Amino acid sequence: MAFGKKKEQPITDPVLLAQMQQQQEQMQVEEAFRKSITALRDFIAPSSLELQSTHFQLGTRYARSYYVFGYPRQIYTGWLSGMINLDEIIDISMFVYPIESQVVLENLKKKVTQLEADLMTNAEKGRVRDPQKQAQIIDAEEMRDKLQVGEERFFRFCFYFTVYAHSMDELEFVAHKVESMLGQQLVYSKPASAQQEQGLNSTIPQCVDQLQIRRNMNTGALSTAFPFTSADLTDDKGILYGINMHNSGLVIFDRFSLENANSVVFAKSGAGKSFTVKLEALRSMMMGIEVFIIDPENEYQRMCEAVGGAYVKLSLNSPTRLNPFDIPTVVDADEADNALRSNLITLHGLLRLMMGGASASAQGAQNILALTPVEEGDLDAALIETYARAGITNDPLTHKSPPPTISDLYDTLLHMGGTGPQLAQRLRKYTSGTFAGIFSQQSNIDINNQMVVFNVRDLEDELRPVAMYIVLNYIWNKTKADQRKRILLVDEAWQLMKYEDSANFMFSLAKRARKYSLGITTITQDVEDMMSSRMGRAIVSNASMQVLLKQSTSAVDVLSDVFKLTGEEKKRLSQFPVGQGLFFAGQNHVHIQILASPTETELITTNPAQVAQIAQGELEGQGTIDLNNRISPGM
Repeated sequence: MAFGKKKEQPITDPVLLAQMQQQQEQMQVEEAFRKSITALRDFIAPSSLELQSTHFQLGTRYARSYYVFGYPRQIYTGWLSGMINLDEIIDISMFVYPIESQVVLENLKKKVTQLEADLMTNAEKGRVRDPQKQAQIIDAEEMRDKLQVGEERFFRFCFYFTVYAHSMDELEFVAHKVESMLGQQLVYSKPASAQQEQGLNSTIPQCVDQLQIRRNMNTGALSTAFPFTSADLTDDKGILYGINMHNSGLVIFDRFSLENANSVVFAKSGAGKSFTVKLEALRSMMMGIEVFIIDPENEYQRMCEAVGGAYVKLSLNSPTRLNPFDIPTVVDADEADNALRSNLITLHGLLRLMMGGASASAQGAQNILALTPVEEGDLDAALIETYARAGITNDPLTHKSPPPTISDLYDTLLHMGGTGPQLAQRLRKYTSGTFAGIFSQQSNIDINNQMVVFNVRDLEDELRPVAMYIVLNYIWNKTKADQRKRILLVDEAWQLMKYEDSANFMFSLAKRARKYSLGITTITQDVEDMMSSRMGRAIVSNASMQVLLKQSTSAVDVLSDVFKLTGEEKKRLSQFPVGQGLFFAGQNHVHIQILASPTETELITTNPAQVAQIAQGELEGQGTIDLNNRISPGM
């Protein structure tokens, strides 16, 4: 008997067909959903998770979870800000469990009764009084009063955090730093030993408290743990430097409120250093502060003319004359007695630079023609005699006589014995040779202006460091004669750091400026040249304010070593966009965005496109022009 396969009959019921089609579509949707979930989990999940008793490894990173178990009797607002503002990767979680006030009141009543009984027992037995128990009674009674009137509420508070690092050594370092920071405020933490998995689950954003290490807190204590705090640098007085990128707050600061008002600005070419210091100069003038600027590239002329400042152009063809032999008018009687001696010391450094250092090559061979001890002695005698011939001695009453010039020193050297004639020959190019005139005649400037710019762009490379030295001495003499708040901007300071004598003079100014209310701003793009000099490093370390804008990769390591930057700050330093950087004022570190108004940008920008637009607007008689990219202009 043959049996054939039963043939299935096709479904013709339209209702049944619709139901089957709907089920099929639903299954396809569910399958696609499951696939998407798998793909999302694969995307966000680490490649591996290896748990140890004291730490765990999440992919290639090492991590450790902690819980806080101890707090001081009194805790103050902001105790968590230091930890939040660390440039380290830290996950923080907080759990707050409200408790019914009636339950707390009953427990407090029992606790107070127990503590008082313990004190009475100890007193009857003649034991030493326990101050801790007495403090607990006072705290408990105070809490009962506030709970009963509804002034406070009671909570259980859990605080956990997980630190991450790229290696075990780095993990130990970061963990120690965080524990120490909390420990300084008597907030004690411990690693979640043998519970690292529970610690991880408690700190990732899924609202699961698997550690359950709790501490009782009232409303006031709990409010101090408000987590949304960040580094702030806003004073009641000062000028606006920019926007704090941590919290979008304003960075308003008075540099004269620090130990000294010196600052350094480091940035690669085009990162915004000139824009930053010019903006500071403009806003400082609005606070009544005088500004002196040494301009080696003619970048400050437009700003100076716009604010009615004095623009002094130094060149061999310029009628401007500066006599380095000028003696300052000093108000302080003690300093007046030493005014001539101090100026002689300055002249020694200047003349060494003119006779020897000015012949240096870029490789730093500034001592090719360095003076010998005998030449130093003859030069010192010649200087004293030159001043004596002009009627100037150590007596302050003689300092009002017209000072001598380099030409007078040349004549003295030429007619004295020893090495004088040889020194005179080395000095002749400044008296009757190529460089004659500019520094060999009496000064013909007496500047009394809130902003003074000394332009040394058109000076020859050999003469420029000499000019900067003399200008610095002129500014220093004016500062000592009339003490008031002033800022001195030294642009491209590396040119001075190449020569030992000018570097020493610059360092001497930086050390003594605070006494005379002078703040020196040192600006340079050649970080390696500045840091390779012993005096350069000393100037940087003596500055209480630092601005670090975008740096070249080679300069990042140098600055990281000097300023002890964190790993995150070091990484950012070479990646900042134009106009952003790190602003250090004392112990405060913030990530800053330099911000200027359109009018300020029009005065201080050196962006070629914007400068051309400004010039075109002036030619056509237009008013203020549109500078939409004012926040990050090219410098």
